Amino acid sequence: MDEILKYAVDHGILDMSYVQDEYEMNKKQEMLKEHPYKIWKGKGGKWYTYIPDKDKGRKLIKKSTKEAVESEVVKYRKAESEDPTIGTIFTAWNDRRLRLSKISDATHLRNAQIFRRHYAEFGDRRIRSVEQEEIIDFLEEEIALHDLSAKAFSNLKTITRGFLKYAKRNGFVCFNVEELFQELDVSDVDFKKVIHEDYEEVFDEAETEKMIMYLRENPDTENLAILIMFASGARIGEVVALKHSDFEDDCIKIRRTETRYVKNGEYVCEIKEFPKSAAGVRTVVLPESFSWIPRKIRSVNPFSEYVFVKDGKRLTTQSVRMRLKRICRKLGIYNKSPHKIRKTYCTILLDSGVDKRLIIEQVGHTDISCTENHYHRNRRDVAAKKEILSAVPDFSVNQKGNQHHPEQMF
Repeated sequence: MDEILKYAVDHGILDMSYVQDEYEMNKKQEMLKEHPYKIWKGKGGKWYTYIPDKDKGRKLIKKSTKEAVESEVVKYRKAESEDPTIGTIFTAWNDRRLRLSKISDATHLRNAQIFRRHYAEFGDRRIRSVEQEEIIDFLEEEIALHDLSAKAFSNLKTITRGFLKYAKRNGFVCFNVEELFQELDVSDVDFKKVIHEDYEEVFDEAETEKMIMYLRENPDTENLAILIMFASGARIGEVVALKHSDFEDDCIKIRRTETRYVKNGEYVCEIKEFPKSAAGVRTVVLPESFSWIPRKIRSVNPFSEYVFVKDGKRLTTQSVRMRLKRICRKLGIYNKSPHKIRKTYCTILLDSGVDKRLIIEQVGHTDISCTENHYHRNRRDVAAKKEILSAVPDFSVNQKGNQHHPEQMF
C-alpha cells in the first residue's frame, strides 16, 4: 500500500495538498460537530457561541462572521486535543476508570473532590508545559498548605499517579512517573498528627452494654440494623444491603453493599452486587445470644426483598447513621459512627483471644495485622485498668511477704 501511494504521488496521480485540505476540513467538521454549544447569529448581525471555561463554566465568544466563531471553536478544540490541561487529563482518566468499572460511582466522585481541592489553579496548566520538578514541588507544598495527614496525602498521590500514568500512556508527558514519586522529599514528621482517643473510636464496656440493652428493648427496623452491626461487625453498607435469603442457620452471608454518590446535584444510593473487597465476601456467624435477631427481622418485615425496609423503602446508610447518633445522644454516650461499632466488635474478639483466622473471616480482612493495627482499641475504664495493673505481682504493695507503707519508702 505504501508503494502504491508513493507511486501515485510521484506521478501526479494523487495531489497531497488536496488530500491535506480535505483532511483538515473533515477534522474541522468533526470538532464543530462535537462542540456542545450552538452557534447563532444575533440581532445586530454578530455571531456568537460559548466555549467551556473553568471558572465560569462557559465563556461567550462574539465575532463578526460565522467563520470567525468556528475558527475560535476549532482553536480551542485543537488545544484541548493536542495539549490538554491537567484538569482535562484527570477527567478523562477518572471517567475512563468509571466506564471500565474499575472504580465505583462513589470513588469517582471522591476522586473529583480531591482534585478540585488541590488542583484548583494548577489544574489549568497545559500538561505538556509541566515539568517533573514542578509536580514534585506542588505535591510537597500541598502538605503544608492544607496541613495534610498521611492518609490525605496518600489520596492526593493516588489520583496524581493515576492521571500522570494516563498522560504518559497517551504521549503527553515523557518523564518516568514512578521516579517522580521516589524523588518526593517527604517524611512522617511533615504530616498533621491526628490523635483519636479511645472513647472516640470504640464503645467501652459500659457503653456497649447500655447500647445493646436499649436496642433489644426497642427492636424497630433501624435499631435491629444497628444491633446486627454489634453482633456481626458488618459494615453499615453491607447491613442495609441484606436480603432475607442472606440469613441461614444463625449465619449471615455478606454479598453486596450500598454505594452513595452524587448525580445531577443529588445524592443517589444504590446497591452494588459486590462488597467493599474480595475478602468482604464472607459468611458471618452470629453469637447464640443474638440468634433471635433473624426471626425478629422476619416478623417485622416478612415480605420485602431487603431485610431493613421502612414505609416500603429500603433503609439507607444515612438513615441508620442518624438513628445511631440520636441514640448516643439519648443515652449520654459520646457520638460515634457505625464504623466505631465495627472497631468495637474487632476489639472484643481480639481482647477475648479469639482465633485470628476466625477474626479475619468474620470481619472480612485479608490479614490480621489490619485488624490489630487499625481496629484494636482499649474499651476498659480507669477502674478496670487499675484493677488489672494492681493484680500484676511486681506492682503489688505486698511483695514476698514484706508489707511496705508509703511513709516508709521515703
